[in-house]
Amino acid sequence: MNHASTRYTKVAIILHTLIALGIFAMFALGWYMSEIPKDAAKQTGFDLFDLGIYTWQLAEEASPRTFYYNLHKSIGVTLLALIAVRVLWRITHRPPAMLASYKAWERKLATGTHHLLYLLMIAVPVSGLIMAINSKYGVMWFGFDFIAGLDNKNLRELFKEVHEIVGMLFLAFIILHIAGALKHKFIDKDDTLKRMSLK
Repeated sequence: MNHASTRYTKVAIILHTLIALGIFAMFALGWYMSEIPKDAAKQTGFDLFDLGIYTWQLAEEASPRTFYYNLHKSIGVTLLALIAVRVLWRITHRPPAMLASYKAWERKLATGTHHLLYLLMIAVPVSGLIMAINSKYGVMWFGFDFIAGLDNKNLRELFKEVHEIVGMLFLAFIILHIAGALKHKFIDKDDTLKRMSLK
Protein backbone atom coordinates (compact mmCIF):
# COMPACT_ATOMS: atom_id res chain seq x y z
CA MET A 1 0.00 0.00 0.00
CA ASN A 2 1.43 3.38 -0.93
CA HIS A 3 1.50 6.49 1.25
CA ALA A 4 -1.62 8.02 -0.33
CA SER A 5 -3.72 4.89 0.13
CA THR A 6 -3.02 4.58 3.88
CA ARG A 7 -4.00 8.12 4.92
CA TYR A 8 -7.20 10.12 4.87
CA THR A 9 -7.27 13.28 2.74
CA LYS A 10 -6.54 16.62 4.41
CA VAL A 11 -10.14 17.71 3.79
CA ALA A 12 -11.46 14.58 5.53
CA ILE A 13 -9.10 15.12 8.49
CA ILE A 14 -10.06 18.79 8.90
CA LEU A 15 -13.78 17.98 8.65
CA HIS A 16 -13.36 15.15 11.18
CA THR A 17 -11.61 17.50 13.62
CA LEU A 18 -14.09 20.39 13.23
CA ILE A 19 -17.12 18.10 13.56
CA ALA A 20 -15.63 16.26 16.56
CA LEU A 21 -14.99 19.56 18.36
CA GLY A 22 -18.50 20.75 17.46
CA ILE A 23 -20.08 17.53 18.75
CA PHE A 24 -18.23 17.70 22.08
CA ALA A 25 -19.25 21.37 22.42
CA MET A 26 -22.88 20.48 21.71
CA PHE A 27 -22.96 17.75 24.36
CA ALA A 28 -21.43 20.14 26.90
CA LEU A 29 -23.85 22.90 25.91
CA GLY A 30 -26.82 20.52 26.00
CA TRP A 31 -26.09 19.44 29.55
CA TYR A 32 -25.32 22.98 30.68
CA MET A 33 -28.48 24.57 29.30
CA SER A 34 -30.77 21.84 30.64
CA GLU A 35 -29.96 23.04 34.18
CA ILE A 36 -30.78 26.70 33.52
CA PRO A 37 -33.94 27.83 35.39
CA LYS A 38 -36.80 29.09 33.23
CA ASP A 39 -37.43 32.13 35.44
CA ALA A 40 -33.91 33.63 35.24
CA ALA A 41 -33.81 37.40 34.58
CA LYS A 42 -33.30 38.71 31.05
CA GLN A 43 -30.00 40.36 30.13
CA THR A 44 -27.95 41.46 27.11
CA GLY A 45 -24.51 40.16 28.14
CA PHE A 46 -23.70 36.48 28.71
CA ASP A 47 -20.47 35.22 30.21
CA LEU A 48 -20.21 31.96 28.24
CA PHE A 49 -20.55 29.02 30.65
CA ASP A 50 -19.65 31.46 33.47
CA LEU A 51 -15.96 30.89 32.77
CA GLY A 52 -14.93 34.55 32.66
CA ILE A 53 -13.28 34.09 29.25
CA TYR A 54 -15.74 35.67 26.81
CA THR A 55 -18.91 37.73 27.20
CA TRP A 56 -21.42 37.51 24.34
CA GLN A 57 -23.37 40.73 23.83
CA LEU A 58 -26.88 40.71 22.36
CA ALA A 59 -28.77 43.55 20.70
CA GLU A 60 -31.90 42.69 22.70
CA GLU A 61 -32.44 41.26 26.15
CA ALA A 62 -32.99 37.52 26.47
CA SER A 63 -33.21 35.05 29.31
CA PRO A 64 -30.17 32.79 29.83
CA ARG A 65 -32.29 29.80 28.84
CA THR A 66 -33.33 31.46 25.54
CA PHE A 67 -29.75 32.53 24.80
CA TYR A 68 -28.22 29.09 25.32
CA TYR A 69 -31.02 27.24 23.51
CA ASN A 70 -30.63 29.57 20.52
CA LEU A 71 -26.85 29.07 20.64
CA HIS A 72 -27.37 25.29 20.70
CA LYS A 73 -29.67 25.51 17.67
CA SER A 74 -27.27 27.81 15.79
CA ILE A 75 -24.27 25.56 16.33
CA GLY A 76 -26.44 22.52 15.51
CA VAL A 77 -27.49 23.95 12.13
CA THR A 78 -23.86 24.84 11.34
CA LEU A 79 -22.73 21.38 12.40
CA LEU A 80 -25.39 19.74 10.23
CA ALA A 81 -24.08 21.67 7.22
CA LEU A 82 -20.52 20.50 7.97
CA ILE A 83 -21.76 16.92 8.37
CA ALA A 84 -23.50 17.13 4.97
CA VAL A 85 -20.20 18.25 3.40
CA ARG A 86 -18.37 15.42 5.16
CA VAL A 87 -20.87 12.80 3.97
CA LEU A 88 -20.58 14.07 0.39
CA TRP A 89 -16.78 14.00 0.66
CA ARG A 90 -16.90 10.45 2.04
CA ILE A 91 -19.18 9.31 -0.81
CA THR A 92 -16.92 10.82 -3.47
CA HIS A 93 -13.54 9.88 -1.93
CA ARG A 94 -12.56 6.31 -1.09
CA PRO A 95 -11.24 5.97 2.48
CA PRO A 96 -7.77 4.44 3.00
CA ALA A 97 -7.50 0.68 3.27
CA MET A 98 -7.40 -0.76 6.78
CA LEU A 99 -4.03 -1.86 8.09
CA ALA A 100 -3.08 -5.43 7.21
CA SER A 101 -2.41 -6.10 10.92
CA TYR A 102 -6.11 -5.78 11.83
CA LYS A 103 -7.83 -8.98 12.90
CA ALA A 104 -11.07 -10.01 11.18
CA TRP A 105 -13.21 -9.01 14.18
CA GLU A 106 -11.48 -5.62 14.35
CA ARG A 107 -12.31 -4.97 10.70
CA LYS A 108 -15.97 -5.87 11.23
CA LEU A 109 -16.23 -3.82 14.43
CA ALA A 110 -14.50 -0.81 12.86
CA THR A 111 -16.72 -0.92 9.76
CA GLY A 112 -19.93 -1.34 11.78
CA THR A 113 -19.00 1.41 14.24
CA HIS A 114 -18.12 3.85 11.47
CA HIS A 115 -21.41 3.21 9.67
CA LEU A 116 -23.37 3.70 12.89
CA LEU A 117 -21.40 6.84 13.73
CA TYR A 118 -22.30 8.34 10.36
CA LEU A 119 -25.96 7.40 10.82
CA LEU A 120 -26.12 8.82 14.35
CA MET A 121 -24.08 11.89 13.38
CA ILE A 122 -26.90 12.75 10.95
CA ALA A 123 -29.81 11.57 13.13
CA VAL A 124 -28.91 13.66 16.19
CA PRO A 125 -28.94 17.13 14.56
CA VAL A 126 -31.83 16.24 12.21
CA SER A 127 -34.02 15.12 15.13
CA GLY A 128 -33.03 18.28 17.03
CA LEU A 129 -33.90 20.44 14.03
CA ILE A 130 -37.31 18.77 13.62
CA MET A 131 -37.95 19.26 17.33
CA ALA A 132 -37.03 22.94 17.11
CA ILE A 133 -39.16 23.53 14.00
CA ASN A 134 -42.17 22.07 15.81
CA SER A 135 -41.74 24.39 18.80
CA LYS A 136 -43.45 27.78 18.83
CA TYR A 137 -40.06 29.52 18.67
CA GLY A 138 -38.66 27.90 15.54
CA VAL A 139 -34.97 28.20 14.67
CA MET A 140 -32.76 31.27 14.74
CA TRP A 141 -29.23 31.11 13.35
CA PHE A 142 -26.93 33.40 15.35
CA GLY A 143 -29.64 36.05 15.67
CA PHE A 144 -31.16 35.66 12.19
CA ASP A 145 -34.61 34.16 11.63
CA PHE A 146 -33.98 30.83 9.91
CA ILE A 147 -37.08 28.63 10.16
CA ALA A 148 -40.42 29.66 11.68
CA GLY A 149 -41.92 27.51 14.44
CA LEU A 150 -44.96 25.32 13.71
CA ASP A 151 -46.04 25.10 17.37
CA ASN A 152 -46.89 21.39 17.14
CA LYS A 153 -46.50 20.20 20.73
CA ASN A 154 -47.02 16.49 20.03
CA LEU A 155 -44.35 16.33 17.32
CA ARG A 156 -42.02 18.49 19.38
CA GLU A 157 -42.30 16.13 22.37
CA LEU A 158 -41.84 13.07 20.15
CA PHE A 159 -38.65 14.41 18.56
CA LYS A 160 -37.39 15.70 21.90
CA GLU A 161 -37.47 12.08 23.08
CA VAL A 162 -35.85 10.87 19.84
CA HIS A 163 -33.15 13.56 20.10
CA GLU A 164 -32.25 12.54 23.66
CA ILE A 165 -32.25 8.77 23.02
CA VAL A 166 -30.28 9.02 19.77
CA GLY A 167 -27.90 11.46 21.47
CA MET A 168 -27.13 8.95 24.24
CA LEU A 169 -26.57 6.20 21.65
CA PHE A 170 -24.28 8.52 19.72
CA LEU A 171 -22.28 9.27 22.87
CA ALA A 172 -21.90 5.53 23.58
CA PHE A 173 -20.51 4.89 20.08
CA ILE A 174 -18.22 7.92 20.31
CA ILE A 175 -16.75 6.44 23.52
CA LEU A 176 -16.33 3.09 21.72
CA HIS A 177 -14.63 4.89 18.81
CA ILE A 178 -12.22 6.71 21.14
CA ALA A 179 -11.51 3.50 23.08
CA GLY A 180 -10.65 1.77 19.82
CA ALA A 181 -8.29 4.56 18.80
CA LEU A 182 -6.55 4.44 22.21
CA LYS A 183 -6.22 0.64 21.94
CA HIS A 184 -4.46 0.98 18.58
CA LYS A 185 -2.20 3.73 19.95
CA PHE A 186 -1.15 2.28 23.31
CA ILE A 187 -1.76 -1.49 23.12
CA ASP A 188 -1.35 -2.44 19.45
CA LYS A 189 1.08 0.46 18.82
CA ASP A 190 0.22 0.50 15.12
CA ASP A 191 -0.22 3.33 12.61
CA THR A 192 -4.02 3.69 12.91
CA LEU A 193 -3.92 7.25 14.30
CA LYS A 194 -1.27 8.33 11.78
CA ARG A 195 -3.91 7.82 9.07
CA MET A 196 -5.74 10.83 10.58
CA SER A 197 -2.62 12.98 10.94
CA LEU A 198 -1.93 16.07 8.83
CA LYS A 199 1.82 15.55 9.19
